[in-house]
Amino acid sequence: MAPKILLHISLLVIGIHGTTMSSLAAPPSDENLPPRPKEGGIETKYCEFYNTTLPPPCDHADNATCPPTTVVKEECQPIETDKSNHCFTLWQFDNITNTATVKVKGCFLDTVACNDRASSCRLHSIKLPLLHCCCEGDMCNENATFPGLSAGATAQTEYPPERVPASPLPTPEDDTKAVIAYTLTPLFLLFAVLVGCYLLYRKRKGSSFAELGSAEASLSRPPSAGAGMENESAGLLAQITLCEVRARGRFGAVWRAKLGQKDVAVKVFPLQDKQSWLAEQEIYRLPRMDHPDILHYIGVDKKGDNLQAEYWLITAYHEKGSLCDYLKGHTLSWSEAWRVAASVARGLAHLHEEGGGKPAIAHRDFKSKNVLLKADLTACVADFGLALVFEATRGCGDAHGQVGTRRYMAPEVLDGAINFTKDAFLRIDMYACALVLWEICSRCEEGGMEPTAQYRLPLEEEVGSHPGLEEMQEAVVQRKLRPHIPPQWRDHPGLSVVCDTMEECWDHDAEARLSASCVLERVAGHAVPDTAPLLIHELPRAC
Repeated sequence: MAPKILLHISLLVIGIHGTTMSSLAAPPSDENLPPRPKEGGIETKYCEFYNTTLPPPCDHADNATCPPTTVVKEECQPIETDKSNHCFTLWQFDNITNTATVKVKGCFLDTVACNDRASSCRLHSIKLPLLHCCCEGDMCNENATFPGLSAGATAQTEYPPERVPASPLPTPEDDTKAVIAYTLTPLFLLFAVLVGCYLLYRKRKGSSFAELGSAEASLSRPPSAGAGMENESAGLLAQITLCEVRARGRFGAVWRAKLGQKDVAVKVFPLQDKQSWLAEQEIYRLPRMDHPDILHYIGVDKKGDNLQAEYWLITAYHEKGSLCDYLKGHTLSWSEAWRVAASVARGLAHLHEEGGGKPAIAHRDFKSKNVLLKADLTACVADFGLALVFEATRGCGDAHGQVGTRRYMAPEVLDGAINFTKDAFLRIDMYACALVLWEICSRCEEGGMEPTAQYRLPLEEEVGSHPGLEEMQEAVVQRKLRPHIPPQWRDHPGLSVVCDTMEECWDHDAEARLSASCVLERVAGHAVPDTAPLLIHELPRAC
């Protein structure tokens, strides 16, 4: 490839204008001669290749120490229809010194054989005399000698000048114009494409931002967020000061912030997770969601515009953080474990309950990371970005079944065999609830726990810290593995009831699982004396 590129450059320098190898090497065509016969001719496959970029041949007569001359052998291209390969030599004659120099050697295709021409050489009168000679047969141009300018004189007179028009050599000015044109044209096209993409993006995003702007007046300050604020007309954003990042989740970062003198939590959603921001605030704004075991909602706001937009969800702040993080560094007494378990069950039961204008809600990502602990070690359920609302007037819609955290996925979710009904989604939550109860029991001191024992996630010993979907399918669906329940747990009356409750909640048969209200009743039935006032709501019917 490199020799051919150099050949193009060499020919352009010495004055021959062309665009392909064949047009550079070929002399003016003999249109009045018949095509070369397909049979009986001499076949040419190889020719010597040479151009001015190669070192000049050494004359042994002048220099006895010349190294052996290396001949570059070029393989000719496959023969096309009605054409044949020939070898050629291009000489340049110097009128001052009366010497001829070989400039180029190689292969070319033509429809007329060299032997069928009136002369095998052609004289090109451009700036300097150039003599183009051809021959047939392998490497026939290897030892070519200059035949003299007279060899091309006959051929030069065979055709009128107009039959062989000479192309004018490009001037430096032409080269400059070509470079400018070839450089600016693609840049202009690229600029036009970028402008078009930007305008299309603005057009598509404009409607969504306009829709958001019309809705944010009512969303920025719900009724529950107005009490106790000094400036009733100001937005939440102006009153909040971000302090530190406390957690990072699937849909954004959670900050500890200041709203006046009060600590609040601010969950910051990036632009690409705007839909989760809308979905979560929709859940919080449903009737009867202001519940002690549901994370308290304060309001929402938006910061920035277009690509720099951030969406804020402001809720109550709990210093102890998530249940998962708390259990990593702390153990629980039975009194504390019962308090956490009872409030978890009560929060999930309220979420699943419908009545008083509130529809049933499936969490769909229930896990210890999404349960927050208050200062008194009661729990509240949080993170409703994947929650599903069940209203009598509409079904499940286009809800995707296989969502949530793989470790907490029920067997039917892992297997992709979900029945898209309200009860089916609520039972999926109950499977995850059983795993959360197991985590609470695993850190209970009355369960015979080793003082130095490390906190472990459900099935961590079986599938590791970061299981894939196939690993969970094999463990939970095929092998039907569940977290291990040590025998010591059965010796404690309260833990024993929780163990039975867990086993019924993580049953492989979804229809056999307990409801959240049944779990609440069982756990509440084993309250310790100092925590009995915790359950202030009326208990459900016996399960």
